[in-house]
Amino acid sequence: MTGNDKIISAYSFPSPNPKVKLAIVTYYSGQLKVKGLLAQPCEEGQYDGFLYLRGGIKNVGQVRPARIAQFAAEGFIVFAPFYRGNQGGEGNEDFGGEDRQDGFAAYELLKSFPYVRDVHIFGFSRGGVMALFTAIEYPDAASVVTWAGVSDMELTYSERTDLRRMMKRVIGGSPKKVPDRYRERTPLYELELIQSPVLIIHGEKDNNVSVEHAYKLEKRLKQLGKKVSAWYFTEYTHFFPPVVNRKIVQDLTKWMKSHRGD
Repeated sequence: MTGNDKIISAYSFPSPNPKVKLAIVTYYSGQLKVKGLLAQPCEEGQYDGFLYLRGGIKNVGQVRPARIAQFAAEGFIVFAPFYRGNQGGEGNEDFGGEDRQDGFAAYELLKSFPYVRDVHIFGFSRGGVMALFTAIEYPDAASVVTWAGVSDMELTYSERTDLRRMMKRVIGGSPKKVPDRYRERTPLYELELIQSPVLIIHGEKDNNVSVEHAYKLEKRLKQLGKKVSAWYFTEYTHFFPPVVNRKIVQDLTKWMKSHRGD
């Protein structure tokens, strides 16, 4: 027993929203002490949980307090792992390998809160892989949203020549050298285990994570008869304009709430 449903320590963090309180949390992921950001509405009550799985690696794509508070303000208790090795946490990220345990442990942590009802899973960019694997591991998740999400790790290697050196270092080689490690990091092969409804959000001009990731994910989920919705935006890239972004946050959280208790 490693206490994946227990907070080791927590301290308050300045919040950009007066209606949301933030805390930096240390929790167990297996034997490692890792850290994350917890956001919850100041008004006490029962809320759904929202597991926010960030993109990037190390200092790229770090959890942003304003973003986490934005989701909490929609009526959720949000927990966003920093992933192992970041911001004082133990261990090292390996881009969707063992570090997916950080998402699993965070899901269990949210589920353990007495004031949390259902738990929803959200992943952005590389966090799409983390979100899908968490939903595969926990079929009781109320819903899953992947926004500009990676679904195929070998496709990422092919598309992102700028990431190849990092990927070879953390994964242990190229897809030709270690194909099994890329397959292990590609949730497309295990989607039959997902029971939660899935929402895919993607900009069709995305050059960071091509829309092909979304198309592949949607196609496979439909082949398996899973509940899937897809919102494609022809004019947008990996990052959406702030006004559009805020509207989509409202829409996706409304979509999540519509699947509460499914």
